[in-house]
Amino acid sequence: MNDIFIHESAFVEDGATLGNGTKVWINSQIRKGAIIGRNCIISKDTFIDADVTIGNNCKVQNSVSVYHGVTIGNDVFVGPNVSFTNDKIPRAFSTDWKITKTFVENGASLGANSTIICGVKIGEYAMVAAGSVVTKDVKPYSLVMGNPARHYSYVDKMGNKVEEN
Repeated sequence: MNDIFIHESAFVEDGATLGNGTKVWINSQIRKGAIIGRNCIISKDTFIDADVTIGNNCKVQNSVSVYHGVTIGNDVFVGPNVSFTNDKIPRAFSTDWKITKTFVENGASLGANSTIICGVKIGEYAMVAAGSVVTKDVKPYSLVMGNPARHYSYVDKMGNKVEEN
């Protein structure tokens, strides 16, 4: 049974793949070659670029753009207005445009208005606090915050602070 929901104002290009149970809401666009897993929620005003991969059971909140070069694992939360980049030296006039890959591992959580600079890996069950700017890799189970984002504490799978050894 294919129980995918696509709102009438959303645009999903031919060649995009959506898993069963996924919902695509108002004014969202999903490009050809994007792969979105099962039971995902793609909230309103989102943009999922070509060749992006999003795992199962993910929630991508309002007004997020996930650009080419980003891979998101399973059970990931992407808060509203999260910004991903994909070019280390962006220029409108460049002919040497190079995509720099970014990886968000299983269970990670990206807070609202955080910015993820391309080329980083956000580890399993890591948490990025709202408004943070991630400029380097985030260790698994790490809570980072600030600009630039720095390690604050470790968390468990549910996001509760745990004592460091």
